[in-house]
Amino acid sequence: MASAPPPSAAKLYRPNQYVSLPAELDPDTYDTSPEKLRAEAERLAIRSRLKRQYQLQLNNPNRPAVIENPALIRWVFAKSQNVYPTFRPTPKTSFLGAVYGLAPLIFWFFVLKSDRDRKEKHIQEGKVKRPFSVFF
Repeated sequence: MASAPPPSAAKLYRPNQYVSLPAELDPDTYDTSPEKLRAEAERLAIRSRLKRQYQLQLNNPNRPAVIENPALIRWVFAKSQNVYPTFRPTPKTSFLGAVYGLAPLIFWFFVLKSDRDRKEKHIQEGKVKRPFSVFF
């Protein structure tokens, strides 16, 4: 009687209890339905056609000065013009803007002013010679 082949590594794999499993590897969220596989294949075909078209334009010796790349145009639009959907002005973001924008300026203002006042006080008390007092 022949024994069954040993189970594959995928069947023997058990996730670590201390590390969460990525969604791509989680069997509960990984969908291998034929429709999804067909949609992924179509997207891959579209991406490869666009990539080949761009590579042909890029390597054309008689190409125009600017190559229009629709994906790049969409990306630039999303990064520059369409900022509002990715950033919402809230009290938290306003506070963080003040902390990171104004707090360092105020901090350095007081540090430099207190140092200047301390030096001026020492000069007034005569503990330190005035700078450039040789010329005056």
